[in-house]
Amino acid sequence: MTRITSLTALELSTAIRLRRVSCREVMAAYLDRIDAINPRFNAIVALQPRDALLAQADERDAQLARGEYLGWMHGMPQAIKDLSPVAGLPLTRGSPLFARQVATQDGLMVSRMRAAGAIFIGKTNTPEFGLGSQTYNPVWGATRNPYDDSRCAGGSSGGAAAALALGLLPVADGSDMGGSLRNPAAYCNVFGFRPTQGRVPKWPEIDAYLQQLGTEGPMGRTVTDVARLLATQAGFDPRCPLALSDDPSMFAGPLDRAFQGARVGWLGDLDGYYPIESGILPLCEDALGALAGIGCVVEPTGIGFDPRRLWTCWIHLRSVLNVGTLGALYADPAKRELIKPEARWEVEAGLATSAQQVSAASVVRTEWHAQVLRLFERFDYLAVPTAQVFPFDVQTHWPAQIAGRQMDTYHRWMEIVVPWTLAGCPVLSVPVGFGATGLPMGMQLIGKPRADLAVLQLGHAYEQVVDWPRRPPPLAVEPPAGPGGAA
Repeated sequence: MTRITSLTALELSTAIRLRRVSCREVMAAYLDRIDAINPRFNAIVALQPRDALLAQADERDAQLARGEYLGWMHGMPQAIKDLSPVAGLPLTRGSPLFARQVATQDGLMVSRMRAAGAIFIGKTNTPEFGLGSQTYNPVWGATRNPYDDSRCAGGSSGGAAAALALGLLPVADGSDMGGSLRNPAAYCNVFGFRPTQGRVPKWPEIDAYLQQLGTEGPMGRTVTDVARLLATQAGFDPRCPLALSDDPSMFAGPLDRAFQGARVGWLGDLDGYYPIESGILPLCEDALGALAGIGCVVEPTGIGFDPRRLWTCWIHLRSVLNVGTLGALYADPAKRELIKPEARWEVEAGLATSAQQVSAASVVRTEWHAQVLRLFERFDYLAVPTAQVFPFDVQTHWPAQIAGRQMDTYHRWMEIVVPWTLAGCPVLSVPVGFGATGLPMGMQLIGKPRADLAVLQLGHAYEQVVDWPRRPPPLAVEPPAGPGGAA
């Protein structure tokens, strides 16, 4: 039998439903693998006691014996990003100010996953308050890259992406404001999907900005797994004013579709506007060749908009929204000293932003949305690298320069994801292979707003003709098989 932790999430789901493998065997296999591998990489944190988790797995088996099947995640081990509440589990947000905080209720996304049968084994690591695309914090430490443990795993869903790549979870959740579902997916050679704004509603609201610029979403080792988790996470909720009303079951079906003649606009580095580390663009161009191989027509293009205006818009909107999240902590001098410099910078920038600047930023965002719609009159999809630099040293908080160009903020090095956050577009980061030093990279496939299914279908077709997503990390040596080969 295929080793349990090597199964895709949907394969695992089928094996459990047909009782080819017990929920207890699944839980034991994943916990054995976590014990063997996670200490080196620190992807999963706040791991719950083994006996308690096995007892929950036994209850899932008893439910199956009684004919009670909860859903496709029945008995599936899950660890939730440490920004989202899971009743009874820590909710530290990577901050020493909340190191002892325990959630008293599930968030909406978590409650939907629990209803589908998931068992929550712990949390996945994230940067402090989710700020920055490098997963380190003073509570849990740093998460290391599965392909080179001296490098970072990206962020802020770095723990989730690393856990997937290492086979510690079958599928994973994350969240994305400034690339946090996309950057770590690229850095860990998995798929990360930022849905259309409002596709996955969030409740209760912990981070005020999430409903405006950020969203929760799925990650997986296959696009089909990503889509299936999205079908669980998505769906209307009347408490969330931006929630979309589309039926999420559309993501649970087959993704097969022909792409002959589909038009893909390749943005590259925007004629040199984005500084990009050597080696990234050639990998993406090879991936564009794979798209051409399935029938797509790829054409270089610009965005028809001044990207400097988008960056200014982003800085003003993001920092003001972060004041709502972090302002009260900043106002207390004792607490202020316990939040990282990047978080203090966000609040200070927000406090210095005028109402006029916020209004002007809103106008720019609206103008950009209109221009994006014009782009999609010419193209069915857009493509651009996921990151501007390969995974960097895990001890480095953020790259100070790229290709000789200085970065003027802690997140300027991820500017390439910002336009699509501002536009609210669905974006799938797909693996594009490995650089000269063996480090992974990804490319963003972007669809028009609400065209989530079409983006996932393109990603699925692409996945069928490339082998990069099937190259496991050489550092993740599997532990010896347990009884019955279930490891």
